[in-house]
Amino acid sequence: MIVGVKRSTLNWNRRNMGKTFWMLVTTQENLDITRSRGFSMQGIDTKNRKKAVRMVPEDRVLYYVSDKKGFAATATVTSDNFEDEERIWKHHREKEVFPHRVELNADVVLDEPDYIDGYEVGPTLEYVKKWPPHLWPYAFYGMLHIIPQRDFNLVEAELRRAGGIAPPPQPPVAEAPIEVPVETRVVTVASSAEAPLRLSHSLNEARKQFFALARTNSGRSRRRRLQKRR
Repeated sequence: MIVGVKRSTLNWNRRNMGKTFWMLVTTQENLDITRSRGFSMQGIDTKNRKKAVRMVPEDRVLYYVSDKKGFAATATVTSDNFEDEERIWKHHREKEVFPHRVELNADVVLDEPDYIDGYEVGPTLEYVKKWPPHLWPYAFYGMLHIIPQRDFNLVEAELRRAGGIAPPPQPPVAEAPIEVPVETRVVTVASSAEAPLRLSHSLNEARKQFFALARTNSGRSRRRRLQKRR
């Protein structure tokens, strides 16, 4: 346990609202620091506190490197937001220590030469349509952004392709139950219904034969008695 860490209590209700897809804008220097720590933790600056406290486990994070103009990695949040004043990342303002933090697991991480070109993919994203076409780079200002799931999936697929990483396994699809044709069901039901009728018919026939045989035997016995009397 980290001493002096203060856990946020504002995101408990967020757990029941489904995952959020984030784009985190950082520098190459700070991304290298995060990478050197195994993508185990990410800090958010004080300007984005209101967004940072909403981060919860299972949220996804897409990394955009501002000074390289490229998408570099994706990760999954594994903890609630917490505060920590330990100085890890660099900022031009000495007081900024990126205190709002979450723990992570890396999903896709590319080396710098393989980054996805932001100026190639960026204009196609739904998120940037909030800005005029010639001003779409403004969408990347600031450190933390909520983006549509479609945008996240699109960029992550490109990251996987560039890194030669297979797509994640899809959950198995449940097989649909085999539908029995109506005609078959009717025939099956009819056959089941006819079976007792056939059995009943056989019993009746057996009774008739039994009684007929009994009458025959009775008649023969009566004739033999009459012959003896004569």
